[in-house]
Amino acid sequence: MAQKSSLLNKGAGRAVEAPVAAGLSAAQLVEFYRLMYLSRRTDDREILLKRQQKIFFQISCAGHEALLVAAGLALKPGYDWFFPYYRDRALSLTLGSTVEEQLLQAVGAADDTASGGRQMPSHWTSKRLNIVSQSSATATQCLHAIGCAEAGRYFSQHPEAAKKVDGDYREFKDVTFHGDEVTYVSIGEGSTSQGEFWESLNTASNNRLPVLYVVEDNGYAISTPVEANTPGGNISRLIANFPNFHFAEVDGTDAVASYEAMVEAVAYCRAGLGPALVHGHVVRPYSHSLSDDERLYRCAEEIEADALRDPISRMQMWLLREGILDAQGINELERKVDEEVAHAADRALAAVLPQPDSILRHVYSEDLKPDDAVFAREPEMTADSNERTMLDLINACMQDEMRRDERIVVFGEDVADATRDKQLRAGKIKGKGGVFKVTHGLQKEFGNDRVWNSPLAEANIVGRAIGMAVRGMKPVVEIQFFDYIWPAMHQMRNELSVMRWRSNGEFTCPLVMRVPIGGYLTGGSIYHSQSGESIFTHTPGVRVVMPSNALDAIGLLRTAIRCDDPVLFLEHKRLYRETFGRSAYPGPNYTIPFGKAAIVKPGKDLTVVTYGAVVPRALQAAQRLEREKGVSVEVIDLRSLSPYDWEAIATSVKKTSKVMVAHEDMLSWGYGAEIAARIGEELFHDLDGPVRRVGAMDTFVAYQPVLEDVILPQPERLYQVMCELAEF
Repeated sequence: MAQKSSLLNKGAGRAVEAPVAAGLSAAQLVEFYRLMYLSRRTDDREILLKRQQKIFFQISCAGHEALLVAAGLALKPGYDWFFPYYRDRALSLTLGSTVEEQLLQAVGAADDTASGGRQMPSHWTSKRLNIVSQSSATATQCLHAIGCAEAGRYFSQHPEAAKKVDGDYREFKDVTFHGDEVTYVSIGEGSTSQGEFWESLNTASNNRLPVLYVVEDNGYAISTPVEANTPGGNISRLIANFPNFHFAEVDGTDAVASYEAMVEAVAYCRAGLGPALVHGHVVRPYSHSLSDDERLYRCAEEIEADALRDPISRMQMWLLREGILDAQGINELERKVDEEVAHAADRALAAVLPQPDSILRHVYSEDLKPDDAVFAREPEMTADSNERTMLDLINACMQDEMRRDERIVVFGEDVADATRDKQLRAGKIKGKGGVFKVTHGLQKEFGNDRVWNSPLAEANIVGRAIGMAVRGMKPVVEIQFFDYIWPAMHQMRNELSVMRWRSNGEFTCPLVMRVPIGGYLTGGSIYHSQSGESIFTHTPGVRVVMPSNALDAIGLLRTAIRCDDPVLFLEHKRLYRETFGRSAYPGPNYTIPFGKAAIVKPGKDLTVVTYGAVVPRALQAAQRLEREKGVSVEVIDLRSLSPYDWEAIATSVKKTSKVMVAHEDMLSWGYGAEIAARIGEELFHDLDGPVRRVGAMDTFVAYQPVLEDVILPQPERLYQVMCELAEF
């Protein structure tokens, strides 16, 4: 900061290097103010540009500057990791982002380093500074920060795992880590009402993770005052009893006090003592955003009272009072900042805009796609020719891959053999390994730091996995039942699926979510029999597969683990131990590319497109139709739902001219509707009959088997529709 020495008041008689306050020299305190003012003037420039209709959204950091510059100065850019929220402009500038970079995002320019014009302004992102891509959703980043901190600790304990390996996702993941790194995450006081904030506190506390929380409390969540969000109006009082935490509550408009609090909190985290939380009371001198008018819900007296605590004015007066800068020095500093911001705005406004041909770039990996031919491998001859169930081969796949790849960790509800593992290690108990026993034995072989039980919180599982995968790990997590996936839906739809696209390829999170799904259980009822795969195939950025047999399960799961995209791996519970589809172990490198259907029964008169547990039922109906009426039915098992094998469908339909699409989920708005529509649109002239669909009734699955049998598609219903179609 020596270049700032010209701004010092020479008459003050202080040496530049001498500490003045909180260990900061006069030059450093001047730089502190410069960064605060730079942030405010960037806000003001954006407001002007928005009013001139040259940008399209604006939300400011005004009033938060002192607290955030303090955080930035206490931490290390490119060393520590950052999960900020939209008020953190001053933090980003302090870490090393430029005004031009921020205004390029406001313009939506092609050269916007945060997203290439895909994200709205104030979504701070920088690969070089370790500022991870941010979404507009509040509190989701808290769980990403937890996973990030866990990944840093894991790589420190397993440094060999960080090595790049050709041939799978590791080839494209550069891993950096430091034993004393800190993960920063910030949040507004209103967002502390979100469950993901509390879920993250639980894990940070239990695991003593080096996570620095910063709660920026400006008293309002848009128009809702803090007392309506937070019982008692103070989040510090509510969280005070979390163990292993360092807590600090500070006037966030006081630069020196904020810096002292941040330095102490960072030191606590960096020493490995546990997480810290700094609760800073700040102000919001502007409305929530330019889409909001705070005068509608705040009186003039309240707004004026906040203005008296404006950190810019307070810091300026403090510098004058302490003799660090005089009026001329202040004016010179502010003039240079104003010029810097004006020139940055001019360059941003002249920047080239993104082109439409870039839209689909980075929806999925361009480096290693799961439908690549590299994943087309034949089974190997092994000494073990015993036929195994789908469950057995899924377990075998995870064993193989965890031996091969030290970056893989497995966690979820009840997936470990035993959290209290003393008796397990002594051989006195067998261990659980999941409610279906799919992960049995993994913890015993690979240890507690690679296989563990998560809290009973689905968002916690997926959110942490995202943070780990961003750092280069490969979490293979389990949601115990598809029926309970919905608490994680926010993380899946707004974070997991879009991380690569919204950061323009800068950040990725290729992980695997294993999810038992489906009915036909006898007694599964509403909350253990759900399907709903179409909701996730409707989500860009995530691959979705659903095997119907053991050999496909091991081949597709291995591809899911090795590929560079996030994968939702749906395992039908009814098929886990079925005699149908058992297979011998195909070796440790057997893979199946996604998007390649299997013709499980060739035919020439009628095509059935299906997947999952409907496959054996469709086969049963097709064999009966051929036996009784001589109709030759071709049954296609899609195996992969996103991407799906349109070429196989089209080839078959052109051959048979009649097609039925069958699935277990309810008929209306189901997965089959898209395929049926595409067949009607692209293959209309090849059809000799209507495209028929068979699915579950438009209701929920009942407990009583008499009802369940009617609700779900059975072989008899499939047979009837095949007969009707064959008669055209």
